[in-house]
Amino acid sequence: MTIAELIQEFEAEARTTRRVLERVPTDKLTWAPHTKSMTLGRLAMHVATAPSAISTWGLDDQYEFKGDKTPPPTSTDEIVAAHDKGLATVKGNLQKIGDAGLGANWSGIAGGKPLMTMPKAGLLRTLLMNHTYHHRGQLSVYLRLLEVPVPPIYGPSADENPFG
Repeated sequence: MTIAELIQEFEAEARTTRRVLERVPTDKLTWAPHTKSMTLGRLAMHVATAPSAISTWGLDDQYEFKGDKTPPPTSTDEIVAAHDKGLATVKGNLQKIGDAGLGANWSGIAGGKPLMTMPKAGLLRTLLMNHTYHHRGQLSVYLRLLEVPVPPIYGPSADENPFG
C-alpha cells in the first residue's frame, strides 16, 4: 500500500460516505435504536469527523486517548460540512506521513498505558479506513430502521436498485 493508493481509496469511499450522511434526517438526530447505542446524530458526526482526527494521530508516534465524545450536531448540513472539511485534512496528513512513514511504529495509549502498537500503515488501514466503514455500515442500519431510503454503498440498495 502506498499513500497515493490510500488517498485514492479514501476519496472514493468519502463520496459514498457523503451520500449516506446526506440522508440523515435532522429531525431524528436524537434517535437511538438502543440505550447502549449512539444517537443518530452522534454516530453521523463520528462518521463525518473521525477520519480527520485519526489521520492526525499518524503525524506523531503515539496518541493518548482521553475518552472525548463526539459532539452532538444540530443539523444534517453541519454533519455534511464537517465531513467535507475533513477531506482536505485527511489528504494533507496522509501526504505528510508519506510512504516512508508507513513502516514507523505508532502507539495508542490511555492513562499512560499502551493499548495498541502497530505500524502507521496498520493505523491508517484499520482505524482510519476500516473503522469508518464499520460505523458507516451502522449508520445505514439506523437509516433503514427509520425508513429512510439507503443509498447504494457497494452496489444497489433495496431502495435504489436498477435491477429491482
